[in-house]
Amino acid sequence: MAAGTGSALAAALGFASVSIITSLALAENLPLAGVLSWRYLLSSVMLLAWLAVAGWEMPSRRDLPRLLLIGGVGQGIIVYLALSALKYINPATLGFLFFTFPAWVALVQVVRGAERFDRRRGLALGLALGGVVVIVGAPTAADLDGRGVALALGAAFLYGMFIPVLRWLQADNSITLTTTWTKIGAAGMHLVVWGWQGGITMALSGRAWLLIGALALFSTVIPSLFFLKAINQIGPVRTAIVSTVEPFLTAILGVVILSQGLSPTTAVGGAMIALAVWILQGVGRGSVSPPAPESG
Repeated sequence: MAAGTGSALAAALGFASVSIITSLALAENLPLAGVLSWRYLLSSVMLLAWLAVAGWEMPSRRDLPRLLLIGGVGQGIIVYLALSALKYINPATLGFLFFTFPAWVALVQVVRGAERFDRRRGLALGLALGGVVVIVGAPTAADLDGRGVALALGAAFLYGMFIPVLRWLQADNSITLTTTWTKIGAAGMHLVVWGWQGGITMALSGRAWLLIGALALFSTVIPSLFFLKAINQIGPVRTAIVSTVEPFLTAILGVVILSQGLSPTTAVGGAMIALAVWILQGVGRGSVSPPAPESG
């Protein structure tokens, strides 16, 4: 249990840096599709190198298209939808809307009959979502551009369905193999979008390459491996709830990297999320669901 929670927290720390590093990379005059294309391309190269060193393996003919299309393209669509919402709503509102995804994960798992949703999980989910609200603030009427809301909630809903799917995709493959081919699929999807927008280029500044390299390694490869590990160890619902610590970690990174202030509400919200994570430690090991059966 503790190891799984630790894996989820490690993943959250990496993913928490995505918005900060992405915003810095976008300031280097790169379009979003360009940043995401290079992010996933470099991630794929790093993971392929790791596979070559650790012992080369390939997914089966059945699993390869699933990993590329369901895992890779699905992941790419979710990320693109979420970050595209920033054109219409501010980051706080995006955070409030996107971090409804643990509720969607819980709903999907309960409907599938894959996991129990007891009082302890319900209390943890309520505290975690409440902590997110305290940290990012509830959106005001002025923020609620319908296009941004639709993009953010659409991304959250798809992510809620995607997390259990990741566990299914990984059932017959190693974590590294699953992560590698989903990243390759995401890279391909973003390259198509970037090409369609008319601007694939390698002419980036040194700072842009440094930022994208950091985004690939510290915000993509490492946290993705930990995230899949957490899903296998403690299940999709617990992993999703622990992941709500991301806005708090983003705020902490903002203090460290961007010299931003840390407000009292951020500290209170972080404490609520920490309490939710602690409550989850009391959920018995026996309630973690087995991997979903494969379907034809």
